[in-house]
Amino acid sequence: MSNFYLDVIKKDPRFHTNNTISDVALLEPGTRSAVEKLILLAHSEGYELKVAETFRSQTRQQYVFSKGWSKLKNVGCHGYGLACDLELYVDGKYIEDGSKYQFLVPLCKQVGLVSGIDWGLPDQKHTFHDWDHVQRITLARQNSVFNGKWYPAVDYNPVTDK
Repeated sequence: MSNFYLDVIKKDPRFHTNNTISDVALLEPGTRSAVEKLILLAHSEGYELKVAETFRSQTRQQYVFSKGWSKLKNVGCHGYGLACDLELYVDGKYIEDGSKYQFLVPLCKQVGLVSGIDWGLPDQKHTFHDWDHVQRITLARQNSVFNGKWYPAVDYNPVTDK
């Protein structure tokens, strides 16, 4: 089965890099489009967002895990072109306070993304909030991607995937 992960990401020379990658070309096309729409929508509501990280290699994931910046030892959706971390700026200053990212939840739903704040499951209690993280896949579908059994089509929408 051909897909963006196999055709583009695995063949990219940065596949094993330890560097932070913010190249939107390594976002699967549906994810890239949704992230671009999210940034424009946020801007129209007075929020300045910038792409911080798109692709993350397993090498980088292990480094991030060792620093305590992630709870995942193995690369997650970032390694498959399905996730993006964003940075919020106010008056030109980067905002680290996760509570300031709450506006992402409804905006993500509008563009077909899942926010790492509620993971697309607002009625469930979450022990981990990844405030600046967005992804174009439900939690329920992640293992099928990681196992190579499924990869989202460009028109897949995690918001409507029940």
